[in-house]
Amino acid sequence: MLGEIKGLNEECGVFAVWGHKDAAQITYYGLHSLQHRGQEGAGIVVSDGERLSIHKGLGLVTEAFKEGELDTLHGHSALGHVRYATAGGGGLVNCQPLLFQSQTGGLAVAHNGNLVNANGVKHQLESQGSIFQSTSDTEVLAHLIKRSAYPRLEDKLANSLQMLKGAYAFGIMTEEKLMVAMDPNGLRPLSIGRLGDAYVVASETCAFDVVGATFERELQPGEMVTFDEDGMHTELFSGSANRTICSMEYVYFARPDSNIDEINVHTARKRLGKQMANEAPVEADVVTGVPDSSISAAIGYAEQAGIPYELGLIKNRYVGRTFIQPSQELREQGVKMKLSPVRGVVEGKRVVMVDDSIVRGTTSRRIVRLLKEAGATEVHVRISSPPITHPCFYGIDTSTKSELIAASHTTEEMREKMGADSLSFLSIDGLLEGVGRDKRQTNCGQCLACFTGNYPTEIYQDTQHPHDKVMNG
Repeated sequence: MLGEIKGLNEECGVFAVWGHKDAAQITYYGLHSLQHRGQEGAGIVVSDGERLSIHKGLGLVTEAFKEGELDTLHGHSALGHVRYATAGGGGLVNCQPLLFQSQTGGLAVAHNGNLVNANGVKHQLESQGSIFQSTSDTEVLAHLIKRSAYPRLEDKLANSLQMLKGAYAFGIMTEEKLMVAMDPNGLRPLSIGRLGDAYVVASETCAFDVVGATFERELQPGEMVTFDEDGMHTELFSGSANRTICSMEYVYFARPDSNIDEINVHTARKRLGKQMANEAPVEADVVTGVPDSSISAAIGYAEQAGIPYELGLIKNRYVGRTFIQPSQELREQGVKMKLSPVRGVVEGKRVVMVDDSIVRGTTSRRIVRLLKEAGATEVHVRISSPPITHPCFYGIDTSTKSELIAASHTTEEMREKMGADSLSFLSIDGLLEGVGRDKRQTNCGQCLACFTGNYPTEIYQDTQHPHDKVMNG
């Protein structure tokens, strides 16, 4: 995906195994398949029934686990995590899973999402004596669990989750149990599979294919599932569950071979491209997509428009992860390093460049320039999602409106800034139609907050303050 260049990144992937002798190894490969969800750090905690052991490190999964380190993790259950942090959340201390030891045993926690009331809960816990070891909002849950007066772990977790607001797909593990839970809005994906007699849980279903597991079902909003020696047990901890999966999972984040809410991501993206061709046709010679997440939409656009699809942009996969560079200048240089136009395809041609989204606009401007420098006579930009006009507080690194070019510019102004011959965005109705939602329903099943400003949860003041950001899991 091109999120490393764009500055649109999603925080984290969770993978877990219960009841398999090679739990750590399976989790390692599962995390590989979720690498696109986070490249800043990775970790695995395992249980052998008596104690929890952990290894985690910075960078990609292959960098976090050097040769032989995986062999030190023995147990029948494992909880793994890949992480991307947005601000101030780097370093090994914030890599997950987070592992806590106490007189009553160990507790490991991994999290995908963002808690919008984390700061308020954290202040309250600190006033009661809690001392936090990380800046990740994930740690809040561990403190709530340990402070709960309920005797049963399941009740402790349910009680703690009811105090949290925002987006979360949690994995929690002790020596004797593996537990997973999803927020009442189901903003982040999480699915359950089977591998022989073992259970597996993953942020995306593509991970099941990699490890040879069979998809069973997705977690429901507000659901908590426990795996222990007696099998799988499920219960609802929220009475107001209402599915509003993040729209950007379909548009950009998830792998094309994943299914979310029983909808295949590649198929949805192709339909988005077809919708875009219907809404914004243009006379052109070739259609090309920005690698990798826009390829499916570009193919759909080309099919619907009857214009040949061509590989007009090549991604260099052997360049460092430019998203970690601190300055905008280096990010723009990263675009040039990561993408190259195919002159033989675009020279002398009118090109439709399909991309999935525009955040700051700098990447789009640079790609248009690359195509024109390679000889494209016209470049028509088609975006397979609506304009992103509002920040996301649920686990995407757009936390201030000032970062979003569409929040302060018209489509024509954006077109001029990027030097395109035309620019069009997909409508919200087109987005829902493309994904496969019934747009006539009051609850369409998707979160549209970044396009509309209508958030499915409360948004707390300290979440919006640029100097007091809630840290991401």
